[in-house]
Amino acid sequence: MKRFLTGLAVALVLAVPLPAAAEATPDQIAREVTDKIVALIKANRDAYARDFKKLYAMVDENLLPHFDFRKIAQQVLGPTWRSASAEQREKFTKEFRDLMVRTYGTALLKYTDEEIVYHPLRLGANDRTTVVRSTVKRGGGAPPIAINYSFFKTESGWKVYDMAIEGPSIVTTYQRVYAERLQKEGLDAVIANLAQENQRAQSGDASPK
Repeated sequence: MKRFLTGLAVALVLAVPLPAAAEATPDQIAREVTDKIVALIKANRDAYARDFKKLYAMVDENLLPHFDFRKIAQQVLGPTWRSASAEQREKFTKEFRDLMVRTYGTALLKYTDEEIVYHPLRLGANDRTTVVRSTVKRGGGAPPIAINYSFFKTESGWKVYDMAIEGPSIVTTYQRVYAERLQKEGLDAVIANLAQENQRAQSGDASPK
């Protein structure tokens, strides 16, 4: 269920082309993207279930425009990022992006028709960061799920740099996941392990998780 909610959270912020004449606000991005992703999943669910490469390609194409994976990777690695070489930074960012794409892509297949309610956006004219807050209303009397998206403004528009689902954010969660590994094994080993996992998933040798 947790993976489903994480995947749903990403689905809500995936990218769609927006008119160049007016810059979309973060909540507009979330709302408009939801319609596109839901339509793609409903129209292609069987094809995606048979071929995860197609699913990953769809997620990759739509995810990248509105996520700053370099910033996310930098936050996940913390102090290790500062001591890493440019090549290590590039490799980790790429492999971490692929991990997120396959994890979220698989979760997206479990999306049904939950109702998503967006809370009013607080955004001042000079604000460079903001949070889009939403609630997923679940059926069967289950409690609602709070999902928050952290955006920051760049020269090319608003980008997601973190996301929280009922508490810990993605950055905080993966900081904890990698902290011990980085200390014991080092960054090169962490990158190599991530690359192996991604390669196995792409080749079909391992079930997507």
